[in-house]
Amino acid sequence: MVKNENHLRFVVAGLLLGILMSAMDNTIVATALGTIVADLHGADQFVWVTSAYMVAVMAGMPIFGKLSDMYGRKRFFLFGLSIFLLGSILCGTAQSIVQLSIYRAIQGIGGGALMPIAFTIVFDIFPPEKRGKMTGLLGAVFGSASVFGPLLGAYITEYINWHWIFYVNVPIGALSLFFIVRFYHETAKTTKQNIDWWGAITLVIGVVSVMFALELGGKKYDWSSWQIITLFAVFAVFIIGFFVAETKAKDPIISFWMFKRRLFATSQVLAFLYGATFIILTVFIPIFVQAVYGGSATNAGLILTPMTLGSVVGSAIGGIFQTKTSFRKLMSISIIAYIIGMFSLSTLTPDTARWMLTIFMILVGFGVGFSFSLLPTASTHKMEPQYRGSANSTNAFFRSLGMTLGVTIFGSIQGNTLADKLKETFAGMGGAAGNSFSSANSQSLFEPATRAKIPAPILDKIVDAMSYSITHSFALAVIPLLVAAVAVAMMGNSRIEINQTKEASTSK
Repeated sequence: MVKNENHLRFVVAGLLLGILMSAMDNTIVATALGTIVADLHGADQFVWVTSAYMVAVMAGMPIFGKLSDMYGRKRFFLFGLSIFLLGSILCGTAQSIVQLSIYRAIQGIGGGALMPIAFTIVFDIFPPEKRGKMTGLLGAVFGSASVFGPLLGAYITEYINWHWIFYVNVPIGALSLFFIVRFYHETAKTTKQNIDWWGAITLVIGVVSVMFALELGGKKYDWSSWQIITLFAVFAVFIIGFFVAETKAKDPIISFWMFKRRLFATSQVLAFLYGATFIILTVFIPIFVQAVYGGSATNAGLILTPMTLGSVVGSAIGGIFQTKTSFRKLMSISIIAYIIGMFSLSTLTPDTARWMLTIFMILVGFGVGFSFSLLPTASTHKMEPQYRGSANSTNAFFRSLGMTLGVTIFGSIQGNTLADKLKETFAGMGGAAGNSFSSANSQSLFEPATRAKIPAPILDKIVDAMSYSITHSFALAVIPLLVAAVAVAMMGNSRIEINQTKEASTSK
C-alpha cells in the first residue's frame, strides 16, 4: 500500500515512465535500423538486433511475473529498470552488429520485467472501481509509445546520432527508478523458489528457431531447403518440449489451469492477434508514406500521430467504461472499429488523399486502444492476488509473441509480394529499365535525392508495386482479426463489480 495520495501520484508517474521507456524502445530501434546497419556493416546479421531483444522480453515476461508473485513486485520492477538501463548504455557503445545484438538481449531481460509488473502493481494499489481508469492510462501510454517511437527514432537518427536512441532511455529510467525506490513500499514476502528453467530454455529455443525460419525462408534460403526445414523441425520439437515441461513443472512459466477460465483464455488469444496485426501498422504505414507518397523519414513518423490519438481515446474509453458494462461489449466495439479500419487501409493507392489515410489511422488506433486497457484487466479478473503477476505477464507475453511473429510473417509476405510484383512488372521491359532497377539499393530507392533521379514511368511502376505489397498485407491482416471477432464473442458476460468484497492486497 502506498502511504498517501501524494506518494501514490509519484508511484504512478514512475510506472508510466518505465512503460514509456520500454514500449518505445523497439519501435525507435526499428526506425533507425537502416542507419545502424549501414554504419556497423552487418546487413547479414541485422535480424538479431530486433530478435535478441524480443526473444529476451518474451522469455522474461512470464518468469518475472511468477517471481513477482513469489517475492513481491518492487524488487523485480527495480531489477528490470536497472538491467534495461545497463543494456541501453551498452547498446550506445556498440561497435558491431554482434555486440549490439548481445546488448539488446540484456535490454530485453530488463524489459521483460517492466510491462507486466507495472500493470500488476496498479492492481495491487488501486481498488477495483479505480483500476479501469488507471489501466486505461497505462494502456494509453503504451499505445502512444508504439506510435511516437518511430518519430523519435527518425528525428534522433537524422539530426543527432543513432547511438542516442539508446542514451535517451537513461534520464527517463533514472527518474522512474527514483520514484519507485522513494515512494513505493510493500510488505516483504518470501516463498520457496521454483524456477521453471526447462520451460524457459525450450521456449526461447523454439521461438528463436521459428523466427529465423520465417525471416530467412524465401530470401536467403528456399522454403524447401534443409536449413529452413531444420529450423521448423527444431521449433516443433522444442515447443512440444515446452508444453511437456509446463505440465511437469511445480511452478510453470505459464499456468495452464488459468486457461480453464474462459475470460482469461480469450484475452490471451486477443492479445496475440491484436499484437500481430497492430505491429504491422506501425511498420508499414511509415514505409507507405515514405516510399509511396515520397515523404521523409521524419514525416513518415509524424503521420502516425492520428493513430496515436485514436489509441489514446480508445484506451481511455475502455478503461472508464469497464466498470459499467461487460468486457465483451467493449471489445465488440473495439474489433468492429479495428476490422473496418484495417480493411479501409487495404484499399489505399498512391492516389489516396492524405486526409483519408488520417481517418483510417484514427479508426484502427481507436479499435486497438481498447485492448491496451481491457485485456490486462480481463486477464486478472477475479484472480487471487498471488496469481495476478503471472496472469498479467502471460497476457503481455502473448501480445509480445504476436508482435514478434506478426512483424516477421507479414514482413516476409510484404517483401516477397514486392519482389514478385516488381519481377512481373519489369519482366518485359529489360534493357536499361530492368538494369536500372536491379542495381538500385532498395533502402535508398525512395530517398528524395535518389527518387528524383529515377525516370517518372519507372518510378510510377515501382511505387505501384510498393503500394500493392503493403495494402495486400493489410488485406491479409483482416483474416486474424476475423478470428479475433470470434474470440470476442466467446468472452462471456464478465464485468468488474465495484461493490464486490475488498480483495486482500499483497502490498502495504
